Amino acid sequence: MKSWIEVSESRLRDNVTAVRAAAGENANVLAVIKADGYGHGAELVAPVLVDAGVAWLGVGDVDEGARVRQALGKQDAHVLVMCGIEPADADRIAEHRLTPVIWTPSHVETIEAAAERAGRRVAVHLEIDSGMARQGAAPGAELERVVAALHRSKWVRLEGVFSHLSSSEVRHGEHTAMQLERLQHAFDLLKTEDGEVLIPDWIHLANSSALDEGSTTEWMRRIGAAMRANVLVRPGLAIYGYCLQIEDEGAGLSSSSGPEGELCHDVLPVLTWKTRVIGTREIAPGQLVGYGATFVASHAMRLALLPVGYADGFRREASSGIGDGWVLIAGRRAPVVGRVSMNLTVVDVTEVEETVEGAEVTLLGEGVTAEDHARWCGTIPYEILCGIRALRRLI
Repeated sequence: MKSWIEVSESRLRDNVTAVRAAAGENANVLAVIKADGYGHGAELVAPVLVDAGVAWLGVGDVDEGARVRQALGKQDAHVLVMCGIEPADADRIAEHRLTPVIWTPSHVETIEAAAERAGRRVAVHLEIDSGMARQGAAPGAELERVVAALHRSKWVRLEGVFSHLSSSEVRHGEHTAMQLERLQHAFDLLKTEDGEVLIPDWIHLANSSALDEGSTTEWMRRIGAAMRANVLVRPGLAIYGYCLQIEDEGAGLSSSSGPEGELCHDVLPVLTWKTRVIGTREIAPGQLVGYGATFVASHAMRLALLPVGYADGFRREASSGIGDGWVLIAGRRAPVVGRVSMNLTVVDVTEVEETVEGAEVTLLGEGVTAEDHARWCGTIPYEILCGIRALRRLI
């Protein structure tokens, strides 16, 4: 086994509890498990989340939804397919009792035909483009056409309405204020030409950063009460123990207020990524290490070889002289030496005397976080977690 991921069931459950506390009274949780559970294994975490009381799961596509439905077995949960649908998906949506996201009349028509063939109504969630120009119907004529299609449908039921925030990690941000205004206008358009209002069962907006920042969840509670709809919160990253930094408007990350939100201090990382040393060697001063001869030993060193590299998700940017990454051996830092290659990485264990062949190595976990990896690589924890390729097990 080159490397493996340990997923903490107890921490996953504790993070669900923390999310519920941050969401407030009467909020329900939609746990986002798309991208294979943010690298944690969607089929592994789904049954734990449902057993912990999560009623909704968000997957990326129909294939992932079908696998999750199978993994749940007799456990019941709503499974929302978040990243659009194709006509070929429609029959499988009905077959596996999945809930698709729709935003065009053709989406409605496609699901209508599949639902009629299956002989049962299919619930859908309507996405509104409140300012990201990705998925969603724009408020105005575009949204009105989708509402009209839903009103005509006999087999499709509007169950939820939602949108995505572009800058939810910004405290009281201008972009968020503009999106909420557009969303309020969109809610006013959820009625047909004859004045009948399409009232969804659920509305949702708040991702992990919105929960952490706090202000939009209160806004959703007010809108939910006015619409007589239930409120879902939609955490992804926080379920796995991480939050982005909360920024002040116009400040940016470099001068942000740091993670001072409602949620970040109450969640803990769920994933630990490990490997084992497959060899050690002594090198003399002046010896070169790795591709490109980018590292030259300035003194006698002891090195350890690890059987992971960028093909496994241990990023090349962690190389010495670029991100200056490290791993943990016996609880002590072992810095990366030279360039991370496709399947191998060399680390300095001169000061970690207990390092022997077969010694356990923590690549990501206690003492070295997804945030550390993200900093080395100039990216975000989401990308780091989603990029890991390793066997997974629940502990």
